[in-house]
Amino acid sequence: MSHAEYLITLNKQQENVRMENLLMQRKLIQRIGYGFLWICGFLAVAALVWIIGYIMVEGVQVINLEFLTTRPAGGVSGEGGMSTTIVTTIYLVFLTIAIATPLGVGAAIYLVEYAADASRESKVIAFLIRLARNGVEILAGVPSIIFGLFGFALFVSFMKLKFSLLSAGLSGAALILPVIIRTSEEALLTVPRAYREGSLGLGATKWQTTWNVVLPAALPGVITGIVLSVGRIIAETAIFWVTLGGSYRLPKNLLSSGRTMALHVYMLASETRAFDKAMGTAAILIITMILLNLVINYTSRRITAKVNGN
Repeated sequence: MSHAEYLITLNKQQENVRMENLLMQRKLIQRIGYGFLWICGFLAVAALVWIIGYIMVEGVQVINLEFLTTRPAGGVSGEGGMSTTIVTTIYLVFLTIAIATPLGVGAAIYLVEYAADASRESKVIAFLIRLARNGVEILAGVPSIIFGLFGFALFVSFMKLKFSLLSAGLSGAALILPVIIRTSEEALLTVPRAYREGSLGLGATKWQTTWNVVLPAALPGVITGIVLSVGRIIAETAIFWVTLGGSYRLPKNLLSSGRTMALHVYMLASETRAFDKAMGTAAILIITMILLNLVINYTSRRITAKVNGN
């Protein structure tokens, strides 16, 4: 082997060693990154399990049939149970979802399916559509107390609906409307364009295609937005403090005041010494949230399967 060939072989060997070292460094960095992600995920889940576990352990000690079937006594004593708060929460969830879902899904359908054509026809409409999109983005990050003050000023004071389920439902619908619009819009955008073209090619109208083809395909994503909205309604306190009131009695109609479970927890923890009952109410709140999400997910799967013909 000549001196030149020896140098070439040596350079190749050095290059191979360098590449192997570089590959090992990359694998080490990747393992460190994966390990860091696993640690972060484990800590997040552990914190969640610890919080929920602590609340459940402390809350189970006061949960019994009497606690679940008697209403709060009112005042600062913290006496009584929480029966009316469970019913009020369920009423409010279904009322708010019933108001917000058609509006949110309808707005998302327009923004995805019709806004582009309308924008090309008029500059004024194009400006309004851009304004609506920006408004949805901004409102999604507005604190809930702002919606509460808006609901108090408009529904409670101006429209004379008083502190009531209806005022709270309308204010809650305004709160979750941006979430439903954004999630529904993203779900509609994931539907392949070929679905629309195939339906239109078979002679279906734009609305028939949207209603019978696009919306059923996007339904799981739409349901996800509704599930997120349900969780937010159940967990909110500030917005319902200034629109629902805080009555411990069971609402008799849409114009009656009431108290949600989250609001009841806040009032027990801040205005009474019945911290044990606050923990019990929080435990029931967590259980109710889980059950509602399971029911909604099960219903969405059944609807999706029915639409797909399964």
